[in-house]
Amino acid sequence: MQLNESSWGSDVAVAALVAKVAAVRLLLVRGRTRRLNVDQRKRIGDEEAQRSIARALRRARPADAVLSEEAVDDHTRLERSRVWIVDPLDGTREYAEGRSDWAVHVALWEDGALAAAAVALPALGRVLTTSSPPILPAQQRARLRLVVSRTRPPEVARVVARSLPADVVAMGSAGYKIAAVIRGDADAYVHAGGQWEWDSAAPVAVAQAAGLHASRVDGASLHYNQPHPWQPDLVVCRPELAERVLEAAASYDEGLRAESLLSTQD
Repeated sequence: MQLNESSWGSDVAVAALVAKVAAVRLLLVRGRTRRLNVDQRKRIGDEEAQRSIARALRRARPADAVLSEEAVDDHTRLERSRVWIVDPLDGTREYAEGRSDWAVHVALWEDGALAAAAVALPALGRVLTTSSPPILPAQQRARLRLVVSRTRPPEVARVVARSLPADVVAMGSAGYKIAAVIRGDADAYVHAGGQWEWDSAAPVAVAQAAGLHASRVDGASLHYNQPHPWQPDLVVCRPELAERVLEAAASYDEGLRAESLLSTQD
């Protein structure tokens, strides 16, 4: 049977199916390539996931533009009203090392805002979507948990952790870290030093659908499908923590500006 565009269902259904198919493909590829070295597994994983997602989106939504980490950026997307922002394999390092903290991101940006998204967590066998995000559980731990990058945790996150206070927990991919907050396994994620739009689009959309706070570190709104698809920083946290997290981040920024001013006066 020949599937047409409407046969795939809603945009959220498309995002979920595309992410799930890529996730299954990645698990099969990882099993098949377990004897290869890490760099080879990274390359093959990226290529296979990109191929899977590109093929599926061409069939499901042929008229839409796509912005993907693993494809050349076609700037005609800036003239389009619908753009899929995808990270075929978020956390390539973790994937290749056999870890569980990696994800597949599929998000739709439409007319200036994120409209639908899915985040597949293959190692957990779950796909989180904007149409049915997890219900945020009550925070019952003795101490809060703040997740940061395994490889480049920013100093601002440590300042926020001291202020809350919270334990700092390192994890792999951005999507997996945001998913940890969505699922209630962590309470906040603070990142600085920059990310690409595909690193956060899908998980931020799901986080917002679940009622979480998501913004720049200074509280400004997040924007997607920009000419240069780069975001300097990001905060995702439980809504009741947003004010405290942003205040702590602001105090860190003020301290940096004061240091900079003093250094110019020496």
